[in-house]
Amino acid sequence: MSKTPILEAIDVTKRYGTVTAVDHLNLAVPKGVCFGLLGPNGAGKTTLVEIIEGIIAPTSGHVLYQGRPRAASFFERIGIMFQQTALLSFMTVHETLATFQSLYPHSIDIEELIRLCYLEDIRKQLNDKISGGQRQRLLLALALVNQPDLLFLDEPSTGLDPQARRNLWDIVANIKRQGKTIILTTHYMEEAEHLCDIIAIMDHGQMIAQGSPAQLIDQYTEGMHIDLPAECMVNVSELPAADITVLDERAVIQVHDMNRVVQRLLAAGVDLTHMTVHSPTLETVFLNLTGRQLRD
Repeated sequence: MSKTPILEAIDVTKRYGTVTAVDHLNLAVPKGVCFGLLGPNGAGKTTLVEIIEGIIAPTSGHVLYQGRPRAASFFERIGIMFQQTALLSFMTVHETLATFQSLYPHSIDIEELIRLCYLEDIRKQLNDKISGGQRQRLLLALALVNQPDLLFLDEPSTGLDPQARRNLWDIVANIKRQGKTIILTTHYMEEAEHLCDIIAIMDHGQMIAQGSPAQLIDQYTEGMHIDLPAECMVNVSELPAADITVLDERAVIQVHDMNRVVQRLLAAGVDLTHMTVHSPTLETVFLNLTGRQLRD
């Protein structure tokens, strides 16, 4: 895995009138990694990705590809899997791939692509007859037709059942093993932990943390945390050796001394029947940094 950035955003800002969507942001993506971009709704991540992809222009700042300003060749070297892509209902999966292949002078072999994306069993099916998971695998295959060096995946597993999501993860892991660089946005924290080598967290248009999942957990969490129904905490305003965050109907308690916290909860008459104890995760990091859940 090379440390040379394949992509850099330098002091990038995007304003819409008086609203600043991306605020003097700097970003470097090494070659050959899966780079996860996370943030609550309204954080600016979609705007940032569209700037990087070349869909919209920044108000100020610039983007470099392999150390140079992006040229026309940049768009030949990237693949984008959008959340929504219209597919012609009267075409089969194989016909769709062949049509996209014809648009590029240097494209991957369709049979290789069908094997890579687990499309063997549906190659002759019409696009409007395939399942949600099959459709996502087809969209991923279409993003790979031109053999890109840099692949953008925009919430690729949204709406999929757990098995379909795992199948997609397997494909993405295989793509990464080929040495491709992947930029992933997702609303699934488990997906980010499973796939990403590096994770960047955005909020209010700025980058607030970046590192591997293990580095982020080590840097931004302390000890275990307890999850309780918020109604259980009505008589508890504070706890020794703990920090309390209330989210919707749940109370999340960051614990520095488990024994002291449990004793205090019991002394306050808190019903611990529905208590769950968790080791620190990326979700904990996200809550600590933004005060919000990823899907807020």
